[in-house]
Amino acid sequence: MIVCGGGPAGATTATLLAKHGHRVLLLERSAEPAFKVGESLMPATWWTFERLGMLAPMRRSRFPVKASVQFFAADGRASTPFYFEDQDPHESSRTWQVLRSEFDQLLLDNAAAHGVAVRRGVAVREVLFESGRAVGVRAGAAAEVPEELSCRVVVDATGQSALLANRLRTRRMDRRLRNASLFTHYEGGRRDSGRDEGATLIFHSPRRDTWWWSIPLPAERVSIGVVGPVDHLVAGREGGPERTFAEELARCPALAERLAGARQVEPVRAIRDFSYRATAVAGEGWVLAGDAFGFIDPIYSTGVFLALKSGEMAADAVHEALAADDPSAARLGRFGPELRAGMEALRRLVDAFYDPAFSFRGFLETHPECHGELVDLLMGNVFRRPVDRLLRALEATTGPVAAGAAH
Repeated sequence: MIVCGGGPAGATTATLLAKHGHRVLLLERSAEPAFKVGESLMPATWWTFERLGMLAPMRRSRFPVKASVQFFAADGRASTPFYFEDQDPHESSRTWQVLRSEFDQLLLDNAAAHGVAVRRGVAVREVLFESGRAVGVRAGAAAEVPEELSCRVVVDATGQSALLANRLRTRRMDRRLRNASLFTHYEGGRRDSGRDEGATLIFHSPRRDTWWWSIPLPAERVSIGVVGPVDHLVAGREGGPERTFAEELARCPALAERLAGARQVEPVRAIRDFSYRATAVAGEGWVLAGDAFGFIDPIYSTGVFLALKSGEMAADAVHEALAADDPSAARLGRFGPELRAGMEALRRLVDAFYDPAFSFRGFLETHPECHGELVDLLMGNVFRRPVDRLLRALEATTGPVAAGAAH
């Protein structure tokens, strides 16, 4: 088995396949752990961590514990925090805010401890096909002549590079969520205390044309990012991302005042057009996991959760396919409908957030019976509990799923 990519999806798939008894080679193009955005975990990651044997390393880590999420309206007013343990008083209702470089390395160390052969600094240049079936990869370090490596199944976990989806032209961008993000890290600034110390905070700008995240990290760091339409944040703006970021932050006083006296410690980085989905999760001899399959707007911190969960699903599908000696598209892709259904539920909540007429306060005043399911969705419990009543209420409030969503 060859797994392309050593992020959360690749590490999860590789570790669980090794635990199933398979020989696994994981190829990661970066030679060292890299800075990445996507630091806030959803509580439902707990269940995958349990299977991976990652709970003990996470408990020992220096990552802040996340117990809630809180939203701030365009006028700066704060909603009541959504405390996950109030919905389910179980350890799985608490999670972590992570530095991705450290977190991703923990996952790779765990994979190696379970027998995965991890090779860093090796980029997969191409997936090799024979008669329409994936049979291996061509890979090598930057200065090396690539070598051909054969295997029975290739797992593409190359993140937003989406190696196979781009090659096969199956990636579909979400035409409605054509957003960009600018983000950086600060040291210092005001933090909440007690139960709220590790909370993710979401702020609307006064005109609701952008929104911000604030995620507390170890060592007094905080991840700060702004998300908005590409045409607003990127096109026609002068001075580059640093200037745009500063101008936008000045327009969000509720967040800016929390950063008074804080020091920016990372350059402002940018990502654009990051909502998409591939039309197939698997093919003959290949499987997609994590961002290589799809990514949803980051408002609810779904990225790492879906990477872990899809990696778990992919590993089980590959194991069962090999046990049946049938690495066909139908067998390898059997988890596709379940994964898509979970992603669609999360996508529905994203649509609601971007509806100018929607507010959590107003929605729950009208539909108090949906509070529990709403918290479940914010926790990522879309694969463990039904949220059908919530989805029907959201559709009644905001209308059908927006045209142009990736399918």
